Amino acid sequence: MAVSGGSDSMALLALAHELLGEKVEVATVDHGLRPEAAEECALVVRVCEERGIPCDIFRVNVDAGNVQDRARAARYSALGAWALERGLAAIATAHHADDQAETVLMRLNRGSGLAGLAGIRSCTLIEGGTVPVVRPLLGFRKRELCDIVEQLGLPHVEDPSNLDESYDRVRIRRALENADWLDPLAIARSAGHLEETEKALESLALRLWDDRASVEDGRVSVPKAALLDTSARLVARAVGVLGGRTSHGEVAAFLKTGVQRGNLAGVLIETGEETFVCTPEPPRRSG
Repeated sequence: MAVSGGSDSMALLALAHELLGEKVEVATVDHGLRPEAAEECALVVRVCEERGIPCDIFRVNVDAGNVQDRARAARYSALGAWALERGLAAIATAHHADDQAETVLMRLNRGSGLAGLAGIRSCTLIEGGTVPVVRPLLGFRKRELCDIVEQLGLPHVEDPSNLDESYDRVRIRRALENADWLDPLAIARSAGHLEETEKALESLALRLWDDRASVEDGRVSVPKAALLDTSARLVARAVGVLGGRTSHGEVAAFLKTGVQRGNLAGVLIETGEETFVCTPEPPRRSG
């Protein structure tokens, strides 16, 4: 279980320990971005010691770039390795309905497709990992988790970045707080429905891949499906097999242009009558 010093994480710790007892292990991550982080990790350790829960601290380096995204990647990489080493069945995080609502609204504002609007997944895999990440609190409001922590008298701290309105998420959070006509629980339920739809479409694409995709040395052929969404998923998977990095949405946008031959993420995509043929992009001519 991944725990920070926040009230939502402390609530997750208490609920998981009540439900699972000695089966629970905890890890907390110091990203090295704030001097207070070390003490916050120490707070988690103290709470775990009082309850007899094993707890590890990981200190990670955050690469330059989008701080929140890079910190998330570093955190999940460390947690995935830890869970695998410890033989844990899953990693639980304390994402809740308010987090989900913020995520969905942010992605709506960016024009995201189905995969984006499905929001924070209830269960997913870390890229390159084998231990699933579960979010058992997506049906809880933040204030409910705060009430649990208050009733149990658990210490907690809040990350000051949660007040920094230079972040999109914080501005969305403030907007949600001032819009009492928006129901974060209802938004979170809608995200759950979209997640199920996303799973169904992905399952359909995977079945087609298994039945009709052809993978040869440096060449991947996939069928043209009845739905553009399915074709995009197949082509995105083919691009990944050939070493390219792209998303389902980027491939869908590419296919919508109707081009018969074009490059995407270092891969040449050629459209035939019944298939898309993907090969490494040929080297550019010089001179």
